[in-house]
Amino acid sequence: MIVSVIGVGYLGAVHAAAMAELGHDVIGLDVDSGRVAAMQAGRAPFHEPGFEEILRRGLAAGRLRFTTDYAEIAHADVHFLGLGTPQRADGFGADLRYLEAAVASLAAVLPARGGAPTLVVGKSTVPAGTARRLRAQLTAVPGADLMWNPEFLREGFAVQDTLAPDRLVYGVAAPDTPAADAQVALLDAVYAQLIAAEVPRLVMGFETAELVKVSANAFLATKISFINAIAELCEATGGDVTDVARAIGMDDRIGGKFLRAGIGFGGGCLPKDIRAFIASAEDLGVGEALGFLREVDAVNQRRRVRVVEIARELLGDLAGRRITVLGAAFKPDSDDVRDSPALEVVSRLMSAGAHVTVTDPEALDNAAKRVPGLVGEPHTEQALAGAELVLLLTEWREYRGLDPVRVRNLVAAPRMIDGRNVLDPGVWRDAGWEIRSLGRGAGPANGTSVVDGPAARPDLPIPA
Repeated sequence: MIVSVIGVGYLGAVHAAAMAELGHDVIGLDVDSGRVAAMQAGRAPFHEPGFEEILRRGLAAGRLRFTTDYAEIAHADVHFLGLGTPQRADGFGADLRYLEAAVASLAAVLPARGGAPTLVVGKSTVPAGTARRLRAQLTAVPGADLMWNPEFLREGFAVQDTLAPDRLVYGVAAPDTPAADAQVALLDAVYAQLIAAEVPRLVMGFETAELVKVSANAFLATKISFINAIAELCEATGGDVTDVARAIGMDDRIGGKFLRAGIGFGGGCLPKDIRAFIASAEDLGVGEALGFLREVDAVNQRRRVRVVEIARELLGDLAGRRITVLGAAFKPDSDDVRDSPALEVVSRLMSAGAHVTVTDPEALDNAAKRVPGLVGEPHTEQALAGAELVLLLTEWREYRGLDPVRVRNLVAAPRMIDGRNVLDPGVWRDAGWEIRSLGRGAGPANGTSVVDGPAARPDLPIPA
């Protein structure tokens, strides 16, 4: 099939390359000519494991190309919308202007198809009711209609999540009608290989599909903030949040994923999506139903402040103190620094007068654009040299695997704040370090649980 993807930022670029990987002829469109030129040259504009490989494979096979001209995508059978929906500058709501502009531009060129059936498919995370409003923009275009097919990508696993998703959700204007059946059949043809591999496919109304995505993000955010709220109690009582999480995670009604206490969530999705969800509920007159999400957001923000408080407990006045931060990205295996907890901590430390050096395997360039005056050092050992305090704030594998004995010889003072609870405090203390881990008491059992798990084994992958 001939497929277009409008918006080749993080979501759209991965989707475009993945659709080419599935054998379709794909045209990616973006208004950013620099991004388009880089992608056409096979250069990934962001770090995502496996993405550059499928990008170059699609280009080399002639199944993938990029453009800034809507006229060049008018002939496509299916048009995916992969545009961002950032938080509005004037409140919590989602800014939908990029989606609305894209649909308007697409509607202007679609008449060139002469009324042949064409399907516009939304991928972005949006408030309920958005799809129906965007569909209204296409009513004057013969043969055009719209579906909603929300994405469920995890940064660091985006290629895998696109080519082997755990479910496909289709939102249609009116389920169980001949028109909806025809649209479903067309989108099924796009995802034929996935459906043949028995990926579950759910068809539902527009608003339900929109709510599935924002509900999933809100639930994950709530689970993270819940364990971070328990971490606050553990810090007040001397308890160990990693043991609490391990124990409650063994209950299959709860599960262990997203129960790692630390400095909280960030990135371009969860923070802005839960705020947009709150705003949407308030617009609908049911704001009280999602009032708890305000505390979810507040807990998340408090953990960032708590890291700076611990730094003051360890160093006293932060002015002039040399601090090294391990990690700038909001999560490992990504160079995304949008709403990065690590960078907010860095900014607070710098505001307090500390001399901060930041290291990260992939995100330093993006971090420097976000934090004026940031001092970045790509080499971990050089970044550690002379540090009076080290903060581990992004759990990259190389930081989880640091040798505390060897690293102790690099720093000026062996002090560590483990903001992600991925180090074994007992091992680091035995190596001569003063270590503080969020939500873990200072008792003799700290870090010595006999139950195996990610916190006790740095070699294990961190749940997304």
